Amino acid sequence: MTVTATSVDQPDQPDRLEPCPASAARRGRLPRLVPAVASVLCGALLYVSFPPRTLWWLALPAFAGFAWVLRGRSWKAALGLGYLFGLGFLLPLLVWTSVEVGPLPWLALVAAEAVFVALAGVGIAAVSRLPAWPVWAAALWTAGEAARARAPFGGFPWGKIAFGQADGVFLPLAAVGGTPVLGFAVVLCGFGLYEAGRLLAERRRTRTVRRAAAATALLSVAVPVAGAVAARALVSDEAEHGTATVAVIQGNVPRAGLEFNAQRRAVLDYHARETHKLAADVRAGKAAKPDFVLWPENSSDIDPFANPDAAAVIEQAAKDIGVPVSVGGVVERDGELLNEQILWDPVKGPTQTYDKRQIQPFGEFLPLRSLVGAINKSWTEMARQDFSRGTEPGVFGIAGTKVGLATCYEAAFDWAVRDTVTHGAQIISVPSNNATFDRSEMTYQQLAMSRIRAVEHSRTVTVPVTSGVSAVILPDGRITQRTGMFVPAYLVQKVPLRTSTTPATELGILPETALVLVAAGGIGWAIGSGRRPRCHADGA
Repeated sequence: MTVTATSVDQPDQPDRLEPCPASAARRGRLPRLVPAVASVLCGALLYVSFPPRTLWWLALPAFAGFAWVLRGRSWKAALGLGYLFGLGFLLPLLVWTSVEVGPLPWLALVAAEAVFVALAGVGIAAVSRLPAWPVWAAALWTAGEAARARAPFGGFPWGKIAFGQADGVFLPLAAVGGTPVLGFAVVLCGFGLYEAGRLLAERRRTRTVRRAAAATALLSVAVPVAGAVAARALVSDEAEHGTATVAVIQGNVPRAGLEFNAQRRAVLDYHARETHKLAADVRAGKAAKPDFVLWPENSSDIDPFANPDAAAVIEQAAKDIGVPVSVGGVVERDGELLNEQILWDPVKGPTQTYDKRQIQPFGEFLPLRSLVGAINKSWTEMARQDFSRGTEPGVFGIAGTKVGLATCYEAAFDWAVRDTVTHGAQIISVPSNNATFDRSEMTYQQLAMSRIRAVEHSRTVTVPVTSGVSAVILPDGRITQRTGMFVPAYLVQKVPLRTSTTPATELGILPETALVLVAAGGIGWAIGSGRRPRCHADGA
């Protein structure tokens, strides 16, 4: 066999041009459905890679297949195929949003979020003929995630590729550049695998090897893997500033769903009861005495500042355990409704507060209220008053330990977690309330986010949840203790306190900004070169 090698990287040329329209029409409609079906299936494969499953590696063939679908497509075809990929991924991933409010909000959310995936697909198709295209294409995916995390209504970053990689080999890259770098590496590797397979098929067909393209494909796979291996040096669970013994309380709720709010006093009593149980076990020598206790979000939806009976319940629990308790409350102050964390000292009472800053659209505030009310009046009745946003980072000083707070939904946002660490947090707590979503996958998806954050900032992360799954996560991303769902429980553990910062913490938004600029450069090159995607008979 004779192999001709070229050392000059030439722009990709089509392997076979599509026959004329009349000829294509005679081939029938079925073959033309293959890319559409493949887009949906690849999106579904990406969904399967996410928690609670540990099949993180399926993200690679999902993106390899997505590259096969998009390569060389016109912008119109790429828009449609990208949208189908987004639907295949997001429809099952976000089905938990329909648990209590029905399918319409779920479908509307997915329809809107899939637009960002479709636009990324257009960009990926545009750069798919450039030299080193996997780099440009992976950066475009990251740019799409960056946009989705910011708009509309403050963004919705759920489904970032990084959040499906808590059990994967790429996880250490979170410490290098946060979720943008971790996600970029996974997508780049998937595109690189496709490119390697395509070049191998081309070699068999044409008996030629394009060295520069082959090197790009190889590096697209090898660099992310090698980078992840090298980044393991940044991951550690060693204590740098001593340890703290932390207690996480999961009190449970009377019933799942939105109706748990109607049982607010019962929810408060459940969390107090579990704290009293912990105190009794400490006195009996069955549990270590904690330095502080962490309750979840919405553990006291009765405002303890306005209701003396609620304050008395919290105070009795704090006095019994004898250490400060961080309580998740709903507070009305100066006419504003706040989702607030309250540090309750057993002697001094409430001493510090943190107001949630990244509040959830259609959950804690209602955009387009008049339009939503016209569609379904009951939705506006459930959310009569919007929550207000806090303005200051949440870092409680408790018993000599600085505890950073990112309340529930905030764990999905890079900035909301990072600035607790830049303001001195030695551990991070993510108090959450998942009772609204019953036994759906939502709690496992959110738990995976907290694992990513632990590695990203090299901090222990505690996750106190009203109804599960509550957990303690070490700075290397390992879950050391966890509860079941819809059971009362407490977790007590001595955890390492860390003060050093990772490159991801130091760099902040810079890696994401750099990748967005790379994406913009790729689009600019594709437009400036005048090369337009062309369809192929083989769909490659």
